[in-house]
Amino acid sequence: MDLVKRIQKVELGNLAKVISLCDDLSLNYFLIGGSLLGAIRHHGFIPWDDDMDIGLTRNDYETFAKFAPAKLRNDHYFLQTAYSDENYGLSYMKLLDRHTYIEEKANVNNARKGVFIDIFPFDQIPNDASLRRSQITRYKVLDSRIILKARYGLIETPFRRLRPDITPDKMDDLTDMKRQREAIMKEYDQGSFMNYKNLASQYAYDREILSASEINHLMQVPFESLTVNVPTDYDTILTRMYGDYMTLPPENQRTEKHINRLIMDNQIFE
Repeated sequence: MDLVKRIQKVELGNLAKVISLCDDLSLNYFLIGGSLLGAIRHHGFIPWDDDMDIGLTRNDYETFAKFAPAKLRNDHYFLQTAYSDENYGLSYMKLLDRHTYIEEKANVNNARKGVFIDIFPFDQIPNDASLRRSQITRYKVLDSRIILKARYGLIETPFRRLRPDITPDKMDDLTDMKRQREAIMKEYDQGSFMNYKNLASQYAYDREILSASEINHLMQVPFESLTVNVPTDYDTILTRMYGDYMTLPPENQRTEKHINRLIMDNQIFE
């Protein structure tokens, strides 16, 4: 079994756990990005994909963040957030398998490591284009500052290893910055806007905006051995994100993106 297949096997367990938690908490998760594409085109993982992404509306996301940790207390999973792991700098959650350890490509940091599934919040965004630009600009500036302050880097260096731990007062400053970033993301969630945005998206701004109809109307499809939620209007969403999404990319683009080393069962896989 190659590295990607081993990672996908663990991620499928992560996904099953997220689905179980969402069912227990009556939350409506949905697959997004490459995971949605995999569900529709491959009925499971994209064969060369080594990560998994799901979305929740902000209210459901915060309910999950509040109640899932207690349900995971005696389990081998860890819900990694900006506040449960002070060295974690990202603006969205990860569910980690604590029985594994990973090394990621071009992403060196002091946060906890394990095979993960990304859980993204979808926040309401305003209709006005200038307000949208202002929000995403402020978010990106603060997000970049947090990533630097949390000591994320592209490669491990002797200088980085020799740097002292972040002092308690600077860690408090970092936590304050994380809360400011979250406030920017939630800026319009008390309104009645008809579009939702994954502000942490890797895609161009307009590609991962979902309408209220797209985000609230879900259906179930097979994903490997599981049955998962996807937006009913997945065709519109995937076309917006990828164009002709049913056509496979050239072979030289079919490569894993994130993980280059996995440790599990007292073995190293590369």
